[in-house]
Amino acid sequence: MQKVAVIGAGKTGRGFIGRLLAEAGREILFIDKDRELVDALREAGSFRVHFFGNEREPVTVDHFSACTWEEASFEDVELLLVSVGGQNLEDVGKSLADRLDPDRHYYAVAGENAVRPAAVLTEAAGACSLSVSEAAVFCTTIEGEGLDIYSEDYPYLPCNAELLNGYIPDVEKIRPMERFGDFLTRKLYTYNAASCVIAYLGWAKGYENYGDAANDKEILALLDHNYEVTNRVLCREFGYEASDQKEFALLSKKKFCDRTITDTIARNARDPQRKLKASERIIGPLRLLLKYGEDTSVLERTAAAAILYHAPEETAWARIQSEKGSRGILEEICGIHPGEKVFENIMRYIEELKQ
Repeated sequence: MQKVAVIGAGKTGRGFIGRLLAEAGREILFIDKDRELVDALREAGSFRVHFFGNEREPVTVDHFSACTWEEASFEDVELLLVSVGGQNLEDVGKSLADRLDPDRHYYAVAGENAVRPAAVLTEAAGACSLSVSEAAVFCTTIEGEGLDIYSEDYPYLPCNAELLNGYIPDVEKIRPMERFGDFLTRKLYTYNAASCVIAYLGWAKGYENYGDAANDKEILALLDHNYEVTNRVLCREFGYEASDQKEFALLSKKKFCDRTITDTIARNARDPQRKLKASERIIGPLRLLLKYGEDTSVLERTAAAAILYHAPEETAWARIQSEKGSRGILEEICGIHPGEKVFENIMRYIEELKQ
């Protein structure tokens, strides 16, 4: 069985992707530009992935080799999993172009929540024979002691099946999915929308710690209601099985409510001017709920709190608030106009929050 190359041996590369490969019994080749990290991996020969809350036994990752780009060889590799940060994808593509055998075909999955990661990597790799897919990474990982990683127990890596041209990776938990664009919308309307409910309503209640807000009884009740109505409309719009969508939503709730994952309101609430756009994670699912006649009250409250949100570092947002006011933000950024019932509902929630 061929090795699987993991390009980028950081938190996600070794702690999530490396763990999935170890669980599948695959031999791993870690490639990283950090010579110190490569030497540490070689010397240690293994590391452990621990799970938040100790909800399962740690996984030991030990069937691997490690090298820098100068030493990299892909002679016994067909599948490459890339986890380097979006800003480094072009450099990775150029490095692959210099090292891949032009007489062989390779398959890569870019595990980066970046803009057009597959296209960037493909363009940079040039003429080499490479099919590049892109994945959605849901798993939170943080550095532990030494090379060890602390990780969420997220079970799989979904990727775009269409970009793999029929190739199916021989790793059970790497899941090529058809209609990947729909899946990204599903993720935006489930995960990202729920994160906004917690972050902005948590800020409105005075929380700074994200886990505290996620476990607030009132916020949890609103979150559960929004999951319920959102699950229904996503199944109707995209044809997902109700049980599958419910499990998908529960994975997000488990992640957000886990107090062992250290996070802040400020990190999750940043850039409200982006998150309030008409096609984004608050207004997008709100419009879908309206389409099917479902209750939009939780996302209306969330939009109101986001419009009022302020933090010392949000200087660009403060300028927009000053220039446009709440009504201008609703019209120009959210695409919601006077005369729509939802416009008046959000304005009413804004006044309630101000008081």
